[in-house]
Amino acid sequence: MDAANIGMPAISPRIAHDSLKLAQEIKKQKLHINPNCAARTLIEDVIPIVDITQKTGLALETYLFQGSSPIRQYAEDWDVQSMIKTMSDSITFAEKEGLKTAYVTEDTIRSHPDTLRTLFKAALHAGVKRLCHCDTVGHATADGITALYHFTQEIIKETGATDIKIDWHGHNDRGLALSNALTAVECGYDRVHGTALGMGERVGNTSADLLLVNLKLLGWIDWDLSALAEYCQHASHMMSIPLPNNYPVFGSNAFQTGTGIHAAALIKALKKGDTSLANLVYSGVPANDFGLEQTISIGPMSGHSNVLYWLEKNNIHPQQKLVEKIYNTAKKSSSILSDESITNIVNEFRSES
Repeated sequence: MDAANIGMPAISPRIAHDSLKLAQEIKKQKLHINPNCAARTLIEDVIPIVDITQKTGLALETYLFQGSSPIRQYAEDWDVQSMIKTMSDSITFAEKEGLKTAYVTEDTIRSHPDTLRTLFKAALHAGVKRLCHCDTVGHATADGITALYHFTQEIIKETGATDIKIDWHGHNDRGLALSNALTAVECGYDRVHGTALGMGERVGNTSADLLLVNLKLLGWIDWDLSALAEYCQHASHMMSIPLPNNYPVFGSNAFQTGTGIHAAALIKALKKGDTSLANLVYSGVPANDFGLEQTISIGPMSGHSNVLYWLEKNNIHPQQKLVEKIYNTAKKSSSILSDESITNIVNEFRSES
């Protein structure tokens, strides 16, 4: 991740304080990350960002957002000319204060092309260097994203503006956020947004962690992502968001093999001492690339090989009667046996012996 939003300081004194602390930490630790703050297209929203910049000496990018869809315009009784006025004034003020600016059109996907053309041209004329397309309600599909990107590139060329970047910001209301983000990368968007575990309004945003996984697997980045699992666990804890067992890659079940046939093949790969083979024999994601490993569990679909592997891994001699006891218990179970349950069976067997 090369950029991070550190808050919208105009919301409240607490958010302003937190944004300042984050900016100070980035400066103190010399982190290689480009921080930005959010603001409405209002000068009073930009002032607290200027304050943070002056206190830290840190270059902050300002993402000025404005609803652009006809739905929002009707609800707010806005007209395009008044929107241009507040937008231009806020961008001009921010630029004069030395802030880099990005213009964010909320609900870009459902906005009228003529409105977007007018707003984008006004923003570029005011000096903005980045345009951000927002799929605020998760309405987009791949064709629409591609069309929007090329449409915007044409507008930039028409204005004669140079070195303009374009962002993609997606939500997950239709379950398409991740695939849409990948489409955006493939189109040529300069920055694609995401959040830890997809945290966000309603059903959330693009999952930054899963986006990184897929960028790595597609060969579009070659970064060390071995700490990504730890990042997800920490985010889950700090935000009090339970990580579902079946969450791709980072859920507890992601690399868990309980079926006997699958486990037998995985064990044979592990016995060859070939981690790469073990990671691929029944998985499309190499676990070790993301700080994880394949695990073999014991459940109703398991075979004797699952039991033998578990015992060997836990340094327990695989006596035949013990293996049968665990195996028979698993076959009667309606789910995967926990390590605690298996340990209890082992202790019970020892006490009987």
